[in-house]
Formats: sequence, structure tokens, C-alpha cells
Amino acid sequence: MSGNEWILYLIIGVTGLITWQTWRDKSGFYKLQFNAYQVIHRNEWYRLITHAFLHVNWMHLIINMLVLFSFGRGVLYIFEIHPSFNNPILHFLILYFVSIVFSSLFSLAKYKDNPHYNAVGASGAVSAVVFTSIFFMPWNMIYFFGIIPIPGILFGVAYLIYSYVMGKRGKDNIGHDAHFWGAIFGFAYPMMIDPSLISVFIQNLTSFNF
Repeated sequence: MSGNEWILYLIIGVTGLITWQTWRDKSGFYKLQFNAYQVIHRNEWYRLITHAFLHVNWMHLIINMLVLFSFGRGVLYIFEIHPSFNNPILHFLILYFVSIVFSSLFSLAKYKDNPHYNAVGASGAVSAVVFTSIFFMPWNMIYFFGIIPIPGILFGVAYLIYSYVMGKRGKDNIGHDAHFWGAIFGFAYPMMIDPSLISVFIQNLTSFNF
């Protein structure tokens, strides 16, 4: 696959290290987690980035990093071979880190006066990577729960609908809003870099043989 996979290992390693360290030091966890009230009212803007390096438990961490690695390799390879992305590492870092912030903006506005709302995890950025992959390879199979094969474009539509509906309900502790907006950013990123890439998506989408 990509010769630049080391950037994935670096992100995964740093995320794992910071997560593990904050499990040992709960004060660090509370200091770095996303809290819109603290961001707005105490100007702790760093939380828009640092929360993505924290996870609540091993399962949360492993799933996010496994998905990141699985789809990140394909995205890095696409960035390497496509002329629109002249620096694949830089583009991947922009995709990953900007999506962390972008996926948090809705929650920032929604919970800015709620001091009790907290969130952690790289899910917004991971969703962005997955949806950049779907943009270029809409009919590649995504294995739901690692077992059930679903064409990427169909999975993407279902994922967006589910994230939007669950975000509206707000009855669990999952950051559905971050998932939704991270996915939107990831899908839009290639077109932000080169608007003509929409034709690539359409061509790939319509080239499926029924």
C-alpha cells in the first residue's frame, strides 16, 4: 500500500500513549477532554484538538485506531498517486486535524453554556478518513462489525442518517454530532482541494456493474 504509513503509526502511537497516561492521571484527562463551556468561557481552545487523543477505555481506543489504520492506508495511497495531492503526508494531516476541529464545532455551539457536557475520542477524525475513502472508492465493501459486507456508499448514507437521528435524540453518551460532521468534512475534503474531483466520484459511482 502506501509508503507513508508511518504517519498512521505515529498518530496511533501518540494517541495510545496520551490515552494511557490520562488513565493514570485523571486530572490530565479532565484538563484535555472536550468541554464546550470551558472552551468558550475560559478560552481553553486547545480542547478542540486534545480531546481526540483521549479515549474512555481499551475498546474505544482499539476500535477507533483499528478503523483509522484500515482506511488510512487506502487514503494515503490515493493521496500518493493522485496529482491533486502533491504532498500526501501534509494532506493527510490536514484532513485528520482539521476534521477534529470541524467535527466539534456543532457541539461547541450546542453545549457552550452546559458545563457538564464532555466528550473524548478521535471518532470525528476517523469518520472523516472513512468518508474520504468512500469518496474515491464508493463501491468498496465496508465490513460492518467486521463481518457483514456493505458497499461503502450505502454504508455512508446509512451512517449519516443514523448519526443525524441519534444526534437529535441525544439520549446516549456517543458523540453522534461529531461523527456526522466529521464524515461530511471527510467527503468534502477532496473537492475542497480540487473541485474537479467531483467528476471522479461520479464516474466511480456510476461505473458499478449491477
